[in-house]
Amino acid sequence: MDFIEAELLKTAVKPEQYPDTLVPEIAFVGRSNVGKSSLINCLTNRAKLARTSSTPGKTATINFYSIDNDRYRLVDLPGYGYAKVSKAEQEKWANMINGYLSDRYNLIQVIQLVDARHAPTQQDIMMSEWIRHYNFSRIVVATKLDKLKKSQIDKNMNVIYEKLGMDDGGILIPFSAEKRTGREDLTELIESLLKRVTAD
Repeated sequence: MDFIEAELLKTAVKPEQYPDTLVPEIAFVGRSNVGKSSLINCLTNRAKLARTSSTPGKTATINFYSIDNDRYRLVDLPGYGYAKVSKAEQEKWANMINGYLSDRYNLIQVIQLVDARHAPTQQDIMMSEWIRHYNFSRIVVATKLDKLKKSQIDKNMNVIYEKLGMDDGGILIPFSAEKRTGREDLTELIESLLKRVTAD
């Protein structure tokens, strides 16, 4: 699968700003600076579609990307867990994320991003449990794979798999936006999710 059209459709901070619910949405969630924007740019073959920043905590909005003339959307949620942001700001972002994930009925899948270099944090584990609670498939993308030595990859993937309790059939995709590792696996998975929706 490849992307024909991709554009930023809407930037929102509250539900009344969201686009319509006629189109299936797939959301990406993860800690600040885990590489959500880089992943979206890699998937869509657009170098600057999603703005990337070396400063964590920059994405304080929910960004909706229209794919293939709004056949479906990719949704970039604010990063969680950035300590230098005020507690009030963290709570605002958490409420924004929770509100979207809880109430958006055209949301067909939440894909969690974690940093391949590190064991999942307590917040990563809590998010993983939330995804399980709402009966989404367990799909985790381990980003920044290119930052690891080859000898570290299997060990780190095993730690992520174990810490997030993914032995119930979860899917773990090692990914590097820079080297495009895992891109084909993820695009095929997205296409299979969309086919499942249209078949229902």
